[in-house]
Amino acid sequence: MSEQLRLRQICLVAPELERAVEDMSAILGLPVCHRDPNVATFGVENALFAAGTTFLEIIAPTREGTAAGRFLERSGGRGGYIALFDCPDPKRRQAHAESIGVSTAFTIDRPGIYQCVQLHPRDCRATMLEFDRTEGGEELTGPYWPAGGDGWQRYMDQSRTRGVTGIEATSPDPAGLARHWAAILERAVDHDAIAVDGATVGFGPSDDGKERLETIILDAADPEAIMAEARSRGKDTGSDRFALCGMTFRVSR
Repeated sequence: MSEQLRLRQICLVAPELERAVEDMSAILGLPVCHRDPNVATFGVENALFAAGTTFLEIIAPTREGTAAGRFLERSGGRGGYIALFDCPDPKRRQAHAESIGVSTAFTIDRPGIYQCVQLHPRDCRATMLEFDRTEGGEELTGPYWPAGGDGWQRYMDQSRTRGVTGIEATSPDPAGLARHWAAILERAVDHDAIAVDGATVGFGPSDDGKERLETIILDAADPEAIMAEARSRGKDTGSDRFALCGMTFRVSR
């Protein structure tokens, strides 16, 4: 049996935070579960939402010259910024990634509390991949350090949005990107997708020759309410999808 690997959080970038937060909250029916003042060190502000036990984070630059701001300029505002995975041993995952030529961009090591390894987006392709572990966070409703530890659970509202069941990346060479991510994640590719615990990571063709994290797949308790709110805000892009923070959200029941 392979080591546990859970898609736990997706980080998105917006040019202005509060407008994006208002749209996300209204469309998904979710309150903000955490804001982290410590991210100001990186010249950004953020807000997190608990979509079931998977987290959606929006960050926005607050000054010139930030990595998030450069991402917006480089991507034209399209695509997701980071896909974060829970695992038992981020350092082992880091060593494996480096052994196949994927370098590390950033780490946090707080013994007995939290470990984080962000891999370099240039080497990951499409988006940054991150491996995390929160002490005591083996249970999905347990503490999760990026959402402030404990306390986020009281903001979990599944009356409209039950959770996130997958993400999709696009590429001019989706099969090649799938093999590359499979090597990093140490999971097999099956029918153009990689299965992780509780979610899938899919791959498809790019519409402009670029690689990006393109889609978040939602498990919806009330898809009609989600799409009605998306339409009212001019965010719908089809009968079962809407665009927000440079990404497509696909609504499934």
